[in-house]
Amino acid sequence: MAKPLALGVFEILTPSNGVPTWRHPHGRGDRYGSPAYWAGLAKTLDAAGFDFILFADSYGYPQIDGEVPDEVLSHGILFPGYDPMLLVSALSQAAPSLGVVVTSSTSLEQPLPTARRFATLDAFTNGHIGWNVVTGSTAQVTEGLFGITHFDHDTRYDVADEFVDLTRSLLEDVWDDDAVVFDKESNTLVDPSRVHPLAYRGEHFSSHGLFKVPPGPQRTPVLFQAGMSGRGRDFGARNAEAMFIQGQTAAQAAEASADIRARVVAAGRDAHDLRIISGVTVTVAPTRDEALAKRRELEELFSMDDAAVLFAGFTGIDLRALDRSMRIDDIADTNQGHTPLDRYRSVPGVETVQDVLDAFRVQERGFVITGSPREVAEEMIETASIADLDGYLLEPTFGDTTAYEEFIELVLPELKALGAWEEPDRSLTLRERLGFPGAHAGFRPSSKNLEG
Repeated sequence: MAKPLALGVFEILTPSNGVPTWRHPHGRGDRYGSPAYWAGLAKTLDAAGFDFILFADSYGYPQIDGEVPDEVLSHGILFPGYDPMLLVSALSQAAPSLGVVVTSSTSLEQPLPTARRFATLDAFTNGHIGWNVVTGSTAQVTEGLFGITHFDHDTRYDVADEFVDLTRSLLEDVWDDDAVVFDKESNTLVDPSRVHPLAYRGEHFSSHGLFKVPPGPQRTPVLFQAGMSGRGRDFGARNAEAMFIQGQTAAQAAEASADIRARVVAAGRDAHDLRIISGVTVTVAPTRDEALAKRRELEELFSMDDAAVLFAGFTGIDLRALDRSMRIDDIADTNQGHTPLDRYRSVPGVETVQDVLDAFRVQERGFVITGSPREVAEEMIETASIADLDGYLLEPTFGDTTAYEEFIELVLPELKALGAWEEPDRSLTLRERLGFPGAHAGFRPSSKNLEG
């Protein structure tokens, strides 16, 4: 029997989910700004037993050589967009046992307000909040918007290590579990002896005093991370409870998983004390031929130019300006982001700029699985076994909830029959749903920056 898989979905609070699908009948271009739409999706996922919904997020947008391509606005390529963190409470009301994972940057935010937001959301969601930790994205854009200069790629992760350490200290070290006594007779709301001032001083951050927000059911949000550079993997191995990978083939994903788990061990943890979750786009229909036809329709919506603009937004690399026959190993890295380019360096058959464009256009963020319900379920299980995956992050196809509804109706029963999915215990926190015991973060790296 297969092991049960964690299931989440990947979303962005934009008209399309990367691929410009807003014009399609199943697009969401007229609904992406409606809390009712997202609450309905959350309710559907929660009722079906999904573990979480993740919202990617960025202050930026695709930009090439300091200019925003017209296609970004006219074709709706990650533009416009809203702040998903402001949606969390509404989703929690509609879907009380569904985890909600939101993205927050360690380069553009500060530890104290970050801890305050997540502690509040942990309480408001009754222990179902997660933090997708990013060090930065669309760096060219955000430097201009924020009036700052980013550190180089690896230094950003050094800053992020310290950022997470301080945030976790605020969430874990100030309040004792029994600090809130609410004793009317003794006129004591909070026991002063059970709340402890924090004293933290590091190279990049310092904080001294009390953290005002009482602990929620999880205290620290479940920490997710997706950086696939070597330094990014080290950061995830040290800090994360779940890491996302973007597999192109099962063999490539297996290599990534083995490398990540080795880094987890090097960080002083058990190799499986971290959940590895891969992105996947599932196109399913009652028959394989119907599914293949739907997949062709989806790919036809994503032009080569739009794919190049989106790739440039992630990486700062304008593939349209390069010789299409240039080898991928000769493409110079930028300081903006390594993950999308690193992902293709080890993919068999992807050797040139044109190969990268072709692959990115049809396989943006993970595995592509197309077929009948049983075929899809069996391929998901086989891939997870080969690649040592703990779960999948599903993406919508044409943008709205239809892809998820089809997966729930057609694939989920097959996964259940094959032992790869089971009904969740809805009383558990998100951390517990992912298989970690207890409400608090189980692993915490030591910090040299705590004083006293």
